[in-house]
Amino acid sequence: MKIKSLLLVAFLISESLFSQTIQSPSEFLGYEIGSRFTRHHKVVEYFTHVSNSLSNVVLEKYGETNERRPLYLSYISSEKNISNLETIRTNNLAQTGIISGKATNNIAIVWLSYNVHGNEASSTEAAMLTLYELVTKKKEWLKNTVVIIDPCINPDGRDRYVNWYNQVKSTPFNTNQDAKEHSEPWPGGRPNHYLFDLNRDWAWATQVESQQRIKMYNKWMPHIHVDFHEQGINDPYYFAPAAEPFHEIISDWQRNFQNEIGKNHAKYFDKEGWLYFTKESFDLLYPSYGDTYPTYMGAIGMTYEQAGHGRAGLGIKTDEGEILTLKDRALHHMTTGLSTVEISSQNADQLNIEFKNFFNNNSLQYKSYVLKNDNVDKTNRLKALLDLHEIEYEVAKNGTVKGYNYMSQKEEKMIVSTSDLVIHTQQPKGKMVKVLFEPKTKLVDSLTYDITAWSLPYAHGLKAVASTTKVASSKSTIPQSTTNTIDTNAYAYISKWNSIDDATFLGALLQADITPRFSNQAFTIDKKVYAAGSLIILRNDNRSEDFDSKLVAIANTHKRRLQPVTTGFVDKGVDFGSYAVNPINKQRIAVLSGKETSSLSFGEVWHFFETQLQYPITTLNSDYFSKVNFSNYDVIIIPSGYYSKVLSKTILEKFVKWTQSGGTLLVIGEALNSFADHKSFALKKKKNRTKIEEPNLTPYADRERNNVKNFITGSIFNSTLDHTHPLAFGYDKEYFSLKLSGTSYELLQKGNNVGYFGNYTTNVSGFAGNDALKNVPKSLLFGEEKKGSGSIIYMVDNPLFRSFWENGKLFVANAVFLLNSDILKH
Repeated sequence: MKIKSLLLVAFLISESLFSQTIQSPSEFLGYEIGSRFTRHHKVVEYFTHVSNSLSNVVLEKYGETNERRPLYLSYISSEKNISNLETIRTNNLAQTGIISGKATNNIAIVWLSYNVHGNEASSTEAAMLTLYELVTKKKEWLKNTVVIIDPCINPDGRDRYVNWYNQVKSTPFNTNQDAKEHSEPWPGGRPNHYLFDLNRDWAWATQVESQQRIKMYNKWMPHIHVDFHEQGINDPYYFAPAAEPFHEIISDWQRNFQNEIGKNHAKYFDKEGWLYFTKESFDLLYPSYGDTYPTYMGAIGMTYEQAGHGRAGLGIKTDEGEILTLKDRALHHMTTGLSTVEISSQNADQLNIEFKNFFNNNSLQYKSYVLKNDNVDKTNRLKALLDLHEIEYEVAKNGTVKGYNYMSQKEEKMIVSTSDLVIHTQQPKGKMVKVLFEPKTKLVDSLTYDITAWSLPYAHGLKAVASTTKVASSKSTIPQSTTNTIDTNAYAYISKWNSIDDATFLGALLQADITPRFSNQAFTIDKKVYAAGSLIILRNDNRSEDFDSKLVAIANTHKRRLQPVTTGFVDKGVDFGSYAVNPINKQRIAVLSGKETSSLSFGEVWHFFETQLQYPITTLNSDYFSKVNFSNYDVIIIPSGYYSKVLSKTILEKFVKWTQSGGTLLVIGEALNSFADHKSFALKKKKNRTKIEEPNLTPYADRERNNVKNFITGSIFNSTLDHTHPLAFGYDKEYFSLKLSGTSYELLQKGNNVGYFGNYTTNVSGFAGNDALKNVPKSLLFGEEKKGSGSIIYMVDNPLFRSFWENGKLFVANAVFLLNSDILKH
């Protein structure tokens, strides 16, 4: 008995010392969680405090945001597991086949991701509570579980929201929905610095936050991943299981274990009387979510949604008269987070067994995807994406491959060579390969939360074949090098034009005060054929002494091949002094932002110019847009948006005068609505070809499903291009477009129909409602309406959508640099 008493005393002393060592979030911050929003740097300080105080918690910085805020992961487990963390990680990877080694593990790995949407701010508060609960009260679970917490995926967006809210909130907080603190201004805290939705960027990894996180995710490959979110203020809590459609590669185990997790959560919510729902929303199809990407990597990926979002603030009265507080929201998220760890710990052995089984890829229909390397730049961009996701690829052996041809949508043979890319599904990430490359998305339900097609060969503009047999290939790749040398005898240097990398090179030339030209026609010189759009840099246009050295240095930096020629007299086509060889001037570019502008679309334009083209733009705000002197700009871009007030009659007439004087107006996506059927513009909406409306006798319960016949939810269509027009330079006659809307426009009667859908157009992948589909044939994709010496460019489909449709980006560069570019203007 004395020994037991001594042990009890020792335990109580150690617990007392432990309590003195580590502070709760409220003790550390000096306020109760839920009484105010915590800025990101204070969250980091708390996680650092816990890590420094405990030997079973490790904090790792894995990156930085665009605004230089740090990104961290916290690892929580038993002291024994933390001391063997690297062994646990490598053993887990061995189960997948990614690395060789001991392919067994009995430790569950649970990854909890918080605050991917910055204004869904309760989850980071919950992350601090969850950390504290795990290390103080739930240590038993940690004996066979490693918990990884990312407390804030999107610090830039979070602090944008928190800083705004702290400035405008009332004291005490005002629960009236009309209060200013419940009306977040444009663009809101949801997106990151470049206004991208990071929860749509997991697979495409266009943003620095995603790129750095994906490296860490693939380093660990967890068994469970939870993405914490918030939804409307009146919505009950949502947790797994998810709604249909599920992608077909999702295993029965992944489906069934979601149910078990949901039941465990329900146990706690039922006890407290909290409302919740499951299975009705948030499907598992689109691969770039925080639930689907992990799912396709073998995990149980889930979204948890708490009521609140950017409207709720510290407290708000719901439509039912209840007061929803930040404290409640954080508590609910903490509860599901802990419940997830609990059931994972209880099922650690089975989680590991089923995780290992997921990586058996023998049953996949297509064994190899072969992509023609007709465009090195496009192939390299795809390879960079595959490298990030640690997806293996090889090169083909000379021969013929039979399979599904993406271009013709038929079973055909394709001649392949040693420069062509081969991606096999017999590899650890084989299921993700299928999801990203499959030519047609299989849909079991047309009601889905996002786009329904994304196939990478279409997105990157690469000819491809999907083969049901494994294609012969080799691991060796052809080394690539581009080194230009100065040729002082050169009359001109020529550079190709068929990728966005060429446009980036052009932007660099212009900013270095080098004036290039482009040919409106194909030409042959020195027995080499150059396509229309090829850049011609003439010595006569660039008379500085360092012209050659500066040009060659820029070309080498951008890995562009320069071809020096000693004459402007061509073998075939137009000579370099022809009027068909046009100068390209520096373009002064403005982009509309602010109210009524889609923040996502503006962000896509901003990100494209700033990070890819690396070319300066001027951002204009809708609040003062009517006062802007348009003559200060050569190009004005109107991102997608609903401009009921900003693009007034006065502004539209101002556009007409400005374009007549040589300006280029680029209008994207939903912004076309402001120009359609207006007397000053040629753009016309297509009238619905369906039968005359009859009384709606559709049962109430069926109306949502019946309405999808009018929608196109991110479906891929084949279009025809007039590739003799500068807007389509660098492209072939066909272009596969990602159509995001059921709205269609008539072909221009006055203007150039540069991209259009033919008489018998249908979608090649993804969902398109029957009624919307009927309006696509003989409709506009990209058009130019000439106005005097300027143009209005209509882009019905957004080629910059989420920055992942790589093959569309050159259209924007063409519109900006090749249309109406006249060196005499300035």
